[in-house]
Amino acid sequence: MSAPELTRRTAAELAALVASGETSAVEVTRAHLDRVAAVDTTADGGPGVHAFLHVAAEEALAAAAEVDAQRAAGERLGPLAGVPLALKDVITTADMPTTAGSRILEGWRPPYDATVARALRAAGLVILGKTNLDEFAMGSSTENSAFGPTRNPWDLTRIPGGSGGGSAAALASFQAPLAIGTDTGGSIRQPAAVTGTVGVKPTYGGVSRYGLIACASSLDQAGPCARNVLDTALLHSVIAGHDPLDSTSIDQPVPDVVGAARRGADGDLSGLRVGVVKELGGEGYQPGVEARFHEAVELLGKLGADVVEVSCPHFEYALPAYYLILPSEVSSNLARFDAMRYGLRVGDDGTRSAEEVMTMTRGAGFGAEAKRRIILGTYALSSGYYDAYYGQAQKVRTLVARDFAAAFEQVDVLVSPTTPTTAFPLGEKVDDPLAMYKNDLCTIPSNLAGNASASFPCGLADEDGLPVGLHVMAPVLGDDRLYRVGAAVEQALVAEWGGPLLDQAPAWETS
Repeated sequence: MSAPELTRRTAAELAALVASGETSAVEVTRAHLDRVAAVDTTADGGPGVHAFLHVAAEEALAAAAEVDAQRAAGERLGPLAGVPLALKDVITTADMPTTAGSRILEGWRPPYDATVARALRAAGLVILGKTNLDEFAMGSSTENSAFGPTRNPWDLTRIPGGSGGGSAAALASFQAPLAIGTDTGGSIRQPAAVTGTVGVKPTYGGVSRYGLIACASSLDQAGPCARNVLDTALLHSVIAGHDPLDSTSIDQPVPDVVGAARRGADGDLSGLRVGVVKELGGEGYQPGVEARFHEAVELLGKLGADVVEVSCPHFEYALPAYYLILPSEVSSNLARFDAMRYGLRVGDDGTRSAEEVMTMTRGAGFGAEAKRRIILGTYALSSGYYDAYYGQAQKVRTLVARDFAAAFEQVDVLVSPTTPTTAFPLGEKVDDPLAMYKNDLCTIPSNLAGNASASFPCGLADEDGLPVGLHVMAPVLGDDRLYRVGAAVEQALVAEWGGPLLDQAPAWETS
């Protein structure tokens, strides 16, 4: 089987080919490494996708060889053994750098693997390398990375979403069939929407945060990303589960997400109650995005779901509340990068005090967006302002959670567009923080409440031919509902399109 054919296969197909001996994990890995070399950078110096910050070719081939040895010895392989994966560079790995997209951690090698990384290795997945992101996962475009922006494979002049644009772009450019992202306010789902891929934010606490470099600890959640629903569910089942090393980890059985994906693929949503969130749409939403969303809602009805409109009145306050809570936690979490223990150290020539070295290091090591959020958070937590800002924002958070609770008494899932617009041009919003923050209007409420949510491809906008995402929200520990809905929609739309949405991407990207 040729290398281009292997990179076009789904993760489930690749795992089956490896398990049967029809191909080897080494062959699969080498095909994807060749794809990375071909499209992530260009020989003529022109723009490539730039999905990866670090490619671990030797380590990946060694891990693949181990899978092949296990198969040859007759050992039973996991459902994704031998499948390559791209790992967001905010998950610690002992055998390769973890930078969080920041100069302050450039070249840093952690002394341990994150629980997610350990689970991936134990399941026989092959980590190709670490993907680009907005610095410390703060951003909606992957333009805040200290190491340069990632580009959207659909149009290299546009953003791939953020903060996990590198993981989504690696999928959309066929550099990897699977990826891990993290989601603090939409950083898995928003990149999935604008690249035509699938991204799931599990229930908060459903996947361990141990070894996930913290942005906002009460909001961050690692999750699975792929090009189709079943692959995403298979990856979800690998990384989910209770972890005693994470005090926020939920000690409950993992929902049967794989079974839900397989059941959903039969295209029958009879008995499912779907709520269209009244507050998430209308003015400010791109017409092409709204058109594809409404078509997806009509499709849900045709598949047997009972569709009604639901009001969540406090969702309109979620964005300002989030941008007080998140910076406050950022201010606390990023205080650890002080030039004293690890990471960058500037100005330590023996003549300066520790305070001076710390100030110089943080000034040089953090980018503009990280500094902006540290300053906002420090102010919100300061004496005399805590109750007025951070305290009030937490009250709004409670109201958002109550809106979800009330809605889920009426319906099984909620739906909205994932993003108000398709991928915008690189540089268009980088100097307008408020415009950038509005990209997360639909995704933020789920982070505040901690419930499960996901983005699934639902077509291309008429104006620009770029992908649009359908956002599905489920209750806490209702992750399986996401996969049932996503698989049913995917099955119907793939039949309508004559193949996956990514088949309609530019020719260079799919070759």
